[in-house]
Amino acid sequence: MASALLRVLATVRGRNEWTNTMTTHLVGGISSAGRALPPMDGKPFVARRSQGAYIWDDRQRQYIDTALGFGATVIGHANPLVVEAVTAALRNGPMPAFAHDGEEEAASVLTAATQHLSRAIFTNTGSEAVHLACRLARAATGRSYIAKMAAGYDGWYDDVTLGQAGSTDAAMLTNARPVHERTTLLRFNDFDDVDQLFAENSDIAAVILEPMLANAGCIPAAPGYLAHVEATARRHGALVILDEVLMGFRTRFGLTGHSMQVEADLATVGKAIGSGVAVAAVVGRPDLMALAEEGTVNRAGTYSGNPVATAAVTATFQVLRDLDYAALLARGERLRHGINSAFASCGRAVTTSGEGSVFTIWFADSPPSNYAETLDRANAVMTLKLHEALRRRGLLIMPFAFGRLYLSNAHTDGVVDEMIGIFEDAARDMAA
Repeated sequence: MASALLRVLATVRGRNEWTNTMTTHLVGGISSAGRALPPMDGKPFVARRSQGAYIWDDRQRQYIDTALGFGATVIGHANPLVVEAVTAALRNGPMPAFAHDGEEEAASVLTAATQHLSRAIFTNTGSEAVHLACRLARAATGRSYIAKMAAGYDGWYDDVTLGQAGSTDAAMLTNARPVHERTTLLRFNDFDDVDQLFAENSDIAAVILEPMLANAGCIPAAPGYLAHVEATARRHGALVILDEVLMGFRTRFGLTGHSMQVEADLATVGKAIGSGVAVAAVVGRPDLMALAEEGTVNRAGTYSGNPVATAAVTATFQVLRDLDYAALLARGERLRHGINSAFASCGRAVTTSGEGSVFTIWFADSPPSNYAETLDRANAVMTLKLHEALRRRGLLIMPFAFGRLYLSNAHTDGVVDEMIGIFEDAARDMAA
């Protein structure tokens, strides 16, 4: 276990070498470390444009894209309806400072799909949304601590960076339960650890749940686990926050947690709701959201709920309402099967974990069911080789072991057929 963790840590740190050293003023050539790709033939990857299922580099080479803005484009890059709405908002003035009618319209279409979480506050990023949700939970309960899943990603603000995938805290081996300021950790899919957490700490304001630990390699929740967490939290007077920044509106028109019988008191959404435009939101029970309305909880942000962002939300939901999610997930499942078969025919065991529209590839016989198993199955060397083999053939995947493949509605049957063919060629190349 320890050696596996060291391998993962080395992979995460090694990504710092994949910066664009040809830039002079922009640190490392990127503003977010997650964008780093390894150079190929001595040249960095620089994106020039994206459309539908595709992305083009600065040499105008076309690739099928599976990063999709880290999941932000469920309806494909640069959807014409969204582009038109955003362009109109820009021309009308992107920052009036005061209230505008686009905010209420966007909140209305969003909360119509989030059931009892019927009030919304817009932010600019998922990290901000999680921060605000935690602030609301602390104010509502009068308690201090937020419990999050070890190896989960709930934003990059100081408190919730505790225990992110690849960190020593995430492993939670034989040490005491990690605590940083007002955040503590739970082991995902460990039923007993939930009871132990509340036995140890009576000052838990809320538990943050992800329907799937995507950033740790798309680990699905065990049957009944999320419901157990919610029931235990409620029994001890704590709130439940669904972090759906990544999964919301990706597998269904609504929150993934709701399809898993998790009610939640608050939820955070982002990515898919704006089709690549910077926007996120907190949705919640009216009584909890009233804490912000009456001023008990501070909320601010110059760009929060701006006309460009809310226009993107409203336009995106026009598409999402009619999206055939079943067909999207079916295409993803067909791709997963095609990947497995491509490598099996070459004598190599490969499997996947996740959902049809977001999953991780593992060079192993079986997918992981918890974070400890992801550490054992992670194969950074083979994942990087696969990235390179696919990239040379015009298909982009994330180059690190916990990376995810996203599909959008723009990945048609024809695109999926092409992807399977590329994987078959790459598998043969890697076997040779």
